[in-house]
Amino acid sequence: MSQDVDRQKKALRAEIRERRRSAPSTIIDEATEGLTAQLIALVEKLGARSISCYLPSNFEPNTRPFLTWAHEHNIRSLFPISREDGLLDWVVGDGSTETEGLFGVPEAVGEVLSPLAVNDVDLMLIPACAVDDQGMRVGWGRGYFDKTLGSMGQRPPVYAVIFDSEFLDSVPQDLHDQPVSGVVTPTKTVQLPQG
Repeated sequence: MSQDVDRQKKALRAEIRERRRSAPSTIIDEATEGLTAQLIALVEKLGARSISCYLPSNFEPNTRPFLTWAHEHNIRSLFPISREDGLLDWVVGDGSTETEGLFGVPEAVGEVLSPLAVNDVDLMLIPACAVDDQGMRVGWGRGYFDKTLGSMGQRPPVYAVIFDSEFLDSVPQDLHDQPVSGVVTPTKTVQLPQG
């Protein structure tokens, strides 16, 4: 990664983290309601019966109400488990049973499946710091999802879950960065050119 791109990404991450942490709870509650409706509509549109999704940390868009809906509708949900070697294992979970993971973020509890388990889902919902209108995603700097997406031969649709203000005209990018098929925000779901 070039030093300039690295600096740009660090600055963007710091700005987004601060904006997310300082958002009023009423705004977050509204965003969660809108996001839940958008995610449900996307799953129904795609007819997805198996998904992968993240358990949100305190500052990430809240997927928990959506995951409760998915569990109630018998949609198989896989959750990422961070490994020290930079790969993701996966766990089939209910979206509410969790523990603290490798980096202090919530991780689902259950039978641990291999990194290949995600190849069978109908839809991937992944976290992001920001995404641009060409589908390039800036993550949180550890590269787990870029490695996962880069290793998949046949990808299902991959949607980054972000807040509206994090859908940008452009984001800093490097060679290893992987594009997403679309974004889901509290007010819209957008399929992108890469998808």
